[in-house]
Amino acid sequence: MIRIGTRGSDLALWQARHVAALLAERLYLETELVVIATRGDLDRSRALHTLPETGFFTKELQAALGDERVDLVVHSLKDLPIDEPDGLVLAAVLERQAVHDVLVAHPAAVGSGGLGLCPGARLGTSSLRRAAQALSLQPDVTIVPLRGNVPTRIRRVRDRDVDATVLAAAGVQRLGLNLSQLIWRKLPLDSMLPAPGQGALAIEARLGSGLAEVAARLDSAEAREATAAERAVLRGLGGGCHLPLGAWARRTPAGLALDAVLGELDPALSRATLRRASACAESGEEASCAVLAALREGP
Repeated sequence: MIRIGTRGSDLALWQARHVAALLAERLYLETELVVIATRGDLDRSRALHTLPETGFFTKELQAALGDERVDLVVHSLKDLPIDEPDGLVLAAVLERQAVHDVLVAHPAAVGSGGLGLCPGARLGTSSLRRAAQALSLQPDVTIVPLRGNVPTRIRRVRDRDVDATVLAAAGVQRLGLNLSQLIWRKLPLDSMLPAPGQGALAIEARLGSGLAEVAARLDSAEAREATAAERAVLRGLGGGCHLPLGAWARRTPAGLALDAVLGELDPALSRATLRRASACAESGEEASCAVLAALREGP
C-alpha cells in the first residue's frame, strides 16, 4: 500500500485522489491518503506575503516524506519551493491543465474598468503577482488581503466581504464549483500571467527510492520542460512565493516560448509597475536566461 501525503483542503484532496487514480489505472497500485496539516493551513490570519520564509504549504509534507511517514506527496507545483530538500526529488510533473486565472465577481461590482470592475471595487487576493497585474489593468481597484481555500474565497465574494477575487482556473475546474449568480471570466494570458508552474501537479518522492521511479512513469515531458523554464526565472530572481512574478512557457514550432512579468508594488498595495520580458529559444534554459537578462535590465 502506497501512502500519499496531502493537505486536507478540498482541492488538495482532489489532486491526491487524482494521482491515486492514475497509479491504480496505469500501474495497478493500491494507495491510501494521509492528511498532513501545513503552516499555511493553520495560520490563515495573515496575508501570504507576510509569512516568513517559503514552503508554508509544503514543508510539513516534505518532512513526513523524509521521515518515511508517507511514500509520496502531491503538491500544486506553483506552491513547491524551487530548492528540493536533501534526499527528496521531484519525481513527476503531471500533464498540465488550464494555466490561466479567472476573475470571479459579484454582479454589483461589474463595471467598465480594465478588469471589468467598477471604480473602487475591493479585489480580494493574497497573491502579490495577481495584485500587481490587477492594479496595472485597473489602478482604481482596492486590494484586500484574502486567504482561504477556493470555495471559501468564492463564498466571500457571494457574501460581499469582497467584490471580486482572482483564482486559478485549474482549481475551479477540478472542483467543479458552482459560480451561479456570480460573474466570472477568463483573464487573457497577455494581461494576467500565471504563477510559475500553475496548472501542474507535482509528485515528490525520496531520492533513489523505487517509488521515485514508479512516480516518474506519470511524468509529462512537455509539462516538465515548460514549468522548469518558468521556475528557472523564479530561481534566477532569488524569489519564492512572495515574488510578484508571472511566467508562462510552452513549446511552439519556433521553439520554447517564455513570457514573464515582474511586478513592483508600494507597501500599501495601491500602486504597481510591471516589467515584462519574452523570449523564444531552442531550449528552456536558453529562453529563461534571455528572459532573466531582460528583467534584470529593467524598463
